[in-house]
Amino acid sequence: MTELTQSEISEFIDRAFAEDIGTGDITSDNVVPEEARLRVALETRESIVVAGLDIALECFRKMVPDAKIDKKCNDGDTLNPKSILAVIEGPARGILTAERTALNTLQHLSGIATTTCAYVQAMGKTSAKLLDTRKTLPGWRKMEKYATRMGGAQNHRMGLYDGVMIKDNHIGVVGSITKCVEMAKAANLPKIEVECDTIAQVREAVEAGADIILLDNMGPDMLREAVAIVDGRCKTEASGGVRLDTIADIAATGVDYVSVGRITQSAPAVDIGLDVAIL
Repeated sequence: MTELTQSEISEFIDRAFAEDIGTGDITSDNVVPEEARLRVALETRESIVVAGLDIALECFRKMVPDAKIDKKCNDGDTLNPKSILAVIEGPARGILTAERTALNTLQHLSGIATTTCAYVQAMGKTSAKLLDTRKTLPGWRKMEKYATRMGGAQNHRMGLYDGVMIKDNHIGVVGSITKCVEMAKAANLPKIEVECDTIAQVREAVEAGADIILLDNMGPDMLREAVAIVDGRCKTEASGGVRLDTIADIAATGVDYVSVGRITQSAPAVDIGLDVAIL
């Protein structure tokens, strides 16, 4: 999966600053003396998996080009409460102006990584891999999918443009799974995935030559039956309503993948503070 580029990070921060700062930070610019300096520490207030630290630090660099930044950890690291992620020192006005954009980004992406890690751990020692989905905030997809990787998941398709997913509405329009797969193959599309709700659909998708079958909202018994029918002829992905308390049983059915929308759609932000010491 394509990594975040520096230009993408820079463009994101520019948009975020334009949204938050607008014509200026009227509080910091008029209350904080121009010569004032700060030394601040980004500190965890709970156990987290880090994601988005470099983006957060770039927020401070863009606002305070001469800031001194001491980075203490990396994305993907697991930290305990009261751990220091980084120390930033420089002009107080700029640091305070960048604070909220930096924290929002770091807390949100680390929240996704932390939640993702919990799902990976809940899967136990099964061979199944955790996948993310397209259930992301508009404009944040690449960053949120980056965060799931930091938490231990694999990326599913990035968007509608880079992976075939034949769903129930496609089947309803075209008339059958077989016809949909035939048309996708005729267009030379790779990795054709078909969403199936029933065992009959699983049989049809396998015979049609699907590369991956998404087993939608099936319980463990039905998943095992579907895996047996597939018998290694294509990959299988369990999806739909997967929770922390159900993912272990789902992963143990023999499916190759389990996809979870909750890791991006419902992950809570983690608690990271910016502790300030006036120089």
